[in-house]
Amino acid sequence: MKRRHKVFGALISAVVAASGMVAISLAAGGTGAGYLHTSGSKIVDSTGATVRLTGINWFGMETDNKTFHGLWASVTWRQQLDHMAQLGYNTLRVPFSNDSLKPDAKATGINDYTNPDLVGLSPLQILDKVIGYAGQKGMRVILDRHRPTSAGQTALWYTAGVPETTWINDWKMLAQRYAGNTTVIGADLHNEPHAEGTNPAATGSCWGCGDTARDWRLAAERAGNAILGVQPNWLIFVEGVSCPSGGLSNVWDGDPSNDEDCGWWGGNLSKAGQFPVRLSVPNRLVYSPHEYATSVYNQPWFSAPDYPANMPGIWDKYWGYLYKQNIAPLMMGEFGTTLANPVDKVWLENLMAYTGTGVNGISFTYWSWNPNSGDTGGIVGDDWTTVNQAKQNILQPYLIAPTGGPGPTTTTTTGGGSGGCKSAWKLDNSWQGGFQGSLTVTNTGTSAANPWTVVFTLPSGVTISNGWNGTFSQSGTTVTVTAPSHSPSLG
Repeated sequence: MKRRHKVFGALISAVVAASGMVAISLAAGGTGAGYLHTSGSKIVDSTGATVRLTGINWFGMETDNKTFHGLWASVTWRQQLDHMAQLGYNTLRVPFSNDSLKPDAKATGINDYTNPDLVGLSPLQILDKVIGYAGQKGMRVILDRHRPTSAGQTALWYTAGVPETTWINDWKMLAQRYAGNTTVIGADLHNEPHAEGTNPAATGSCWGCGDTARDWRLAAERAGNAILGVQPNWLIFVEGVSCPSGGLSNVWDGDPSNDEDCGWWGGNLSKAGQFPVRLSVPNRLVYSPHEYATSVYNQPWFSAPDYPANMPGIWDKYWGYLYKQNIAPLMMGEFGTTLANPVDKVWLENLMAYTGTGVNGISFTYWSWNPNSGDTGGIVGDDWTTVNQAKQNILQPYLIAPTGGPGPTTTTTTGGGSGGCKSAWKLDNSWQGGFQGSLTVTNTGTSAANPWTVVFTLPSGVTISNGWNGTFSQSGTTVTVTAPSHSPSLG
């Protein structure tokens, strides 16, 4: 049933003969302060303010390359993170395999011209750099144990070659490695546990069946508590299963009572209310279902006569009830589509509406940034730059951009002068729902710009609430600042 895969306060001061400074103050957004925890169905920051994670998956570390895909492209790894933040994605979900964590693991597929600073680094060292820069942009990072090895996904969280002890010990290593780094907020314990075998001879992950070798709920408790013993501040993200019994129904036995209702791999949390995950540290549990469209598998509900009106009831049954009944927060770890089928466009529009708008909506990380996901494609195209605007337009109203991160992305100064200019962005202050910063523009030409004008582009969803030392106007994401009458010249 599954794939193989605002905000500115501004201070533009055209200082005589030297530079202009723009301080910008943003209204709404961000991922909060300090470590995150839970309160009922909400994720909150260290001050108690509600946080909504609206993120993106950037995969590759779980594959034979053992590091992010797209590092072979003509854009740098930093430019890709810049682009994610600019579009409004405030969280990065990073899939990895245990292979990529081995001491002798080698990262491949890196363009040594575009990304010379990554050449020769281990997969973990590259991850360190990505986490460091993402944090500078105000983004959060969730680590996702996607596969035991790069060979492929597994129904259970362990294999003969990667036992449960390795799974847990590697998680403890990562928790220790990033202890004290508030950019890394938690562990998605295992990707898409699912059914295997036919009932009654099931061999896949079950939920609440009590078999310690197959009960994913019990395994999630063991791993989650081991991680919290090392890093009590992390969130523990727990996905669902596909069939709570851990096996596929025998549709040929003529007994409909044995025909279980199954969902997407990792997407069925219908038993979590009855059999909740119990963690040793309170307020750390986030359930993380996966949800997909017909480009992954043509589930029967897509052909129902009342589609798409039937979908909210299906989402309620599999996972939405946990949020609506204030049992625990949800973070949809994966959902995506190629949008090739009109049915999928309706699905994505309705799914996003179901999550709700604003900071109180359900958190999510879209699958995926990468264009090379065979089932869904990506937000960017094969050049790793061009945005799939059809997808982005549907997601955009639900994205909450990271604060303290991108700032203006382009700046130009025009006027009567000759030559060029340069700009520098600085974050001055930030708070829940906004920040203030300064944009300094320096005239590097040979004569004054008179009158001067500064134009810059904001992340989507960001609006200026206050600006100083210039006349501000905004159209979409583009802001134009014109010289005040008392200081028309930039020397």
